[in-house]
Amino acid sequence: MTFATEEQKGTVFGNIRRAIIGAPKQINDPNIFHKISLIPLLAWIGLGADGLSSSSYGPEEAYRALGSHTYLAVLLGIATALTVLIISYAYSRIIEHFPHGGGGYVVATHMLGKKAGVVSGSALMVDYTLTITISTAACADAIFSYLPFGFQPYKIFFACFLCVLLILLNIRGVKESITILTPVFIVFVATHLLMLIDGVLTHTDRFVPLINNFNTGIRQDISTIGIMGILMLFLRAYSLGGGTYTGIEAVSNGLQIMRDPKVQTGKRTMLYMAVSLAFTAGILFLCYSLLDVKPVAGKTLNAVLADSLFTGWPMGHWIAFITIFSEGTLLLLAAQAGFVDGPRVMANMAVDSWFPRRFAALSDRLTMQNGIMIMGIGAIALLVYTHGSVSSLVVMYSINVFITFSLSQLGMSYFYIRHRKDHQEWKQHLSVHLTGLLLCVTILAVTTFEKFAEGGWITFLITSGVIGGCYLIHSHYKKVLKGIGQLDEILLKIPVTAASNPFPVDTREQTAILLVSSFSGFGIHTLLSIIKTFPKTYKNILFVSVAVIDSGSFKGADAVDALTQSIQNDLQKYVDLARRLGFAADYRMTVGTEVVESATILCRDIERDFPRSVVFSGQITFRLEKFYHRFLHNETAFAIQRRLQWHGMTSVILPIRINI
Repeated sequence: MTFATEEQKGTVFGNIRRAIIGAPKQINDPNIFHKISLIPLLAWIGLGADGLSSSSYGPEEAYRALGSHTYLAVLLGIATALTVLIISYAYSRIIEHFPHGGGGYVVATHMLGKKAGVVSGSALMVDYTLTITISTAACADAIFSYLPFGFQPYKIFFACFLCVLLILLNIRGVKESITILTPVFIVFVATHLLMLIDGVLTHTDRFVPLINNFNTGIRQDISTIGIMGILMLFLRAYSLGGGTYTGIEAVSNGLQIMRDPKVQTGKRTMLYMAVSLAFTAGILFLCYSLLDVKPVAGKTLNAVLADSLFTGWPMGHWIAFITIFSEGTLLLLAAQAGFVDGPRVMANMAVDSWFPRRFAALSDRLTMQNGIMIMGIGAIALLVYTHGSVSSLVVMYSINVFITFSLSQLGMSYFYIRHRKDHQEWKQHLSVHLTGLLLCVTILAVTTFEKFAEGGWITFLITSGVIGGCYLIHSHYKKVLKGIGQLDEILLKIPVTAASNPFPVDTREQTAILLVSSFSGFGIHTLLSIIKTFPKTYKNILFVSVAVIDSGSFKGADAVDALTQSIQNDLQKYVDLARRLGFAADYRMTVGTEVVESATILCRDIERDFPRSVVFSGQITFRLEKFYHRFLHNETAFAIQRRLQWHGMTSVILPIRINI
């Protein structure tokens, strides 16, 4: 057995691509997982920033929803902070139970079944696309708050440019993109901590008037709209501020990229994110109230707050600008969570056959390039459709987030009820998840009721379309699997009684190089087709396979080793079968993230040793070709054939009929 090495390309396109994206990462490097994984601080920056950055628009939406009843803002801040801590703690429990990540999709699938899983996964895919959209739109809003009002029409173009920039950064790799944006996060934390502390400590004289204003406001409202009216008003503002909680799940979804031990790293990252978000959002509401912040056209509320606080400072205008500029650029880090976790949800669903299989593949930079491109293009489309309106996007965003949140909390609640005998503290854990479920369902219901006509319907339409598409894809893969299963039933039990051929392969003889994957009826059918079609032609048979490292197997060195060993075992079964059929046989394999390039290089290496060789592969053939077959099936055999023919090698594709 030998392992192939990657060829170095010297084309102009290849050089440009490498300069932008970077050189391929070596999957066989024993330290590769350590090099690309994130410590808690970097994980907080890359994933927790999604939660922290929501303080740029979540509290503002809730505060605006209060209208003239701003005396309730302090209570709203307390409720918001408590909600952040409750939901974050609930997701810390999810991290313990699902240490390999996957978040809401995996929780719903395992706890509530596949149907709930596909709903949660589809909502998450739309959610993470909206994460990118709203983050870049809010970033543009924050930065354009300090530009002349006449520049407002150009915001949408700027936001689209940011999406393209983030696509390029994330194709390079998660750790690289986070490292580049880390200084932004540090500036955000420093400037906002300064702003919030200044807003509270230098306005302590306004606490008494604030309390008096609360007493006056609540008496007036009791006399006009009553206690129920106040509660409904508060509940509406609380729910419409649901954007504040939207980034909490990102940490549990991204456990795969965290440094071992992943559970401890994930829980620590969640703690950092929860405390920072609860503090920031809660104190923002207090500062809005203390300074009686009023909306200004073309500016965010945080920009108005920064201007009010830093006006009398030396270089106060520049300090305010840096504060809001860092807020805008932090939102780029929040968009990171969409690019980090969105493709991982796609990959998890692709492994389970809900999404095209190609979305589980990794690029040579070990990133899910297909998913990154889809997320980025989808975000740009939504930016154009909504004209970059944060208010519209928050509604769409919040609905999908809380669909997933609700299913996750329901799943964990069901788990502790069903397994209460196995967990002594089940009542304590159940109470947390039930509380989280109540809060999430409440926010989801109120937001949907209030904003359905203002953009909520679009979210349901898009998500329903994704769910429908997932079911169609899954149905097709089930039919194909059934057809291949029939081959397994017939051919895996093929009786071979002849003695095994003991002779080694001879490099001077005619050799059939057969590309296979797992030991299955598909591969055996291809082998028998070679024997039937070319009788007494080949003396040697070399079985060739690529151990493909995709998102399902890229979870640590142990997982890669297990995959490699499994491929070797399957190849040895093919060798044993071929020898019992009278051939001299052996196998070759390589490890890679992409089949076509890896298999091409390996076959060319083999040809140097076996010059009288022909490459064979099998390809599924349908009774009636449909337009979607090429999208759902990679047609790997044809792609390899084209590569090999370009290099002057003979390649034959043998059809395998699937009656669907």
